Amino acid sequence: MNGMWVDAPVGPRADRRVTVAGCRTVLALIPHVVAGTRLMDVLDLLKADQRVQVVCTVPDTHGISYGTHEFLQHHGVLTLPWRQATGLEFDLVLAASRRDLEHVLGPVLVLPHGAGALKSRRLTGHGLDRHELMRGGRVTATALILSHDDELRVLERSCPEAVPHAVVAGDLCLDRLRASLPHRAAYRAALGVRPDETLVTISSTWRPDSTFGSRPELYRTGDFRKAVVIHPTTWSVHGPWQVRAWLADRPDLIIIPPEEGWRAAVIASDQVIGDHGSVTQYAAAIGVPVRLATRAPVRPGSLADLVAQGTANLAAR
Repeated sequence: MNGMWVDAPVGPRADRRVTVAGCRTVLALIPHVVAGTRLMDVLDLLKADQRVQVVCTVPDTHGISYGTHEFLQHHGVLTLPWRQATGLEFDLVLAASRRDLEHVLGPVLVLPHGAGALKSRRLTGHGLDRHELMRGGRVTATALILSHDDELRVLERSCPEAVPHAVVAGDLCLDRLRASLPHRAAYRAALGVRPDETLVTISSTWRPDSTFGSRPELYRTGDFRKAVVIHPTTWSVHGPWQVRAWLADRPDLIIIPPEEGWRAAVIASDQVIGDHGSVTQYAAAIGVPVRLATRAPVRPGSLADLVAQGTANLAAR
């Protein structure tokens, strides 16, 4: 697809093909499914607005993450080849990754694609470092969304040039979780869990020190219902067939697809067993009991560190 040119409602001669004319144009920059799932939360806010035309693109500068084009095709969003998208100017560019922002034309709004802008897994950096936010001596984001005032204070120390671009806007994902708490019974029913059953969600980020990478026995033990939430990067790198094949000996598992559904599973759960990933942090934030399956090195004071200090530990083998 990246070698083709798509008939689009933006760019030269677009007026010859459009039906709804005069729209402001929004480009969603989606290098992987993780960014896609976060940006779909934002794109939902633009529904029914006939003043706005949304298109997407998948950067190919770092290779293509498996499943990204399929994700966009499933949602029916018009996707432009990278070369075509970078040759056009947009009224707004939405991104949930700091990759490739210097290649697109238009004001760029950047959101985090996990629990906050500060990365827990990094031991030396934190995701708001100068080298992350600047290219060619300038801040690449026109607006940098932060979830908390604490992040703004970190930014003031690490990259003061970016402070005028920062907007403390909260966390839309956390807002959705909190707003959905009254629907817990409906989510349990949709997952096929009886009112008297115990549901445990086993959450895993990616890397060998994740739950899925280091504690495979957790998916095969216990006399309770299990929902399985695995990071989209694992699905992309290993392939959906392989992920499901590794879990095929437990047909009773409720395997949550990487595109959507983890929030409902967490809300429906009586407990979450996880690692240092964002899902575990979000579960703790909404009051679901959390236990840690593994203790990977994390940045002191990070969200993962705070969760580790306040939860029970299953990491001993």
